[in-house]
Amino acid sequence: MISKAGLGSRTQARSWIHAGRVKVNGKVVENPDHWIDFDRDRVLFDDKPLQVQARVYILLHKPAGYITTFKDPEKRPTVYDLIRGGINTFLSPVGRLDLDTSGLLIMTNDTQFAERLTNPDHKVAKTYRVECADILPESALDQLRQGVVLNDGPTRPAVVRRLEGAWLEIRITEGRNRQVRRMIEAVRSKVITLERTRIGRLEIGTLQPGEWRVLTPEEVREAAPTSSPIRNGTSHPAADARPRKK
Repeated sequence: MISKAGLGSRTQARSWIHAGRVKVNGKVVENPDHWIDFDRDRVLFDDKPLQVQARVYILLHKPAGYITTFKDPEKRPTVYDLIRGGINTFLSPVGRLDLDTSGLLIMTNDTQFAERLTNPDHKVAKTYRVECADILPESALDQLRQGVVLNDGPTRPAVVRRLEGAWLEIRITEGRNRQVRRMIEAVRSKVITLERTRIGRLEIGTLQPGEWRVLTPEEVREAAPTSSPIRNGTSHPAADARPRKK
């Protein structure tokens, strides 16, 4: 719940709790998993009242070559470099895109919204454009459509459409680590280019690599209709849906 207030990541929140910097109703919190109700509990951080930030939802066109962690020991560029200065609260990626994958990435401080999009039980579809090293035969596409066996178990059936040349469009309802790449390897090929173009009803549209925009309240409701309501009827105060670029 500390990270939901927009002060930092869950890892940072845990370190602050262990350091005794967080109090709930006058008592130092010792358990990082202590549940907080911001509507009823009085929460202090460094003896100052902690305020919950307005919920923020952005759609970013992640370029290849960027990672989705907050800090990188290898000093590689991160998605936070792209939004720094444009958003004044801490946001977390909804799912991950690896270093070499580009495309649609949602970032938010609404954990219920994020869970709705990433939990495989909700079967929210993720759509990718994939360039393979080879033009796959129809038999390989049928394997993907039926589900292939990976080292962490069989996949759900995918929706696969052949595009031009060695390009495919693949839609899945899971989010395992490097799943699309491993699925293509399972049918004896290799991914050359991978771009996520859609999550549920949200599309990357005309956003260029490195650009981002704030989701409208309507988009948030359509993307995750069972998530908690948007506070004050807006996704971010004084924010609009125009593309931004670092």
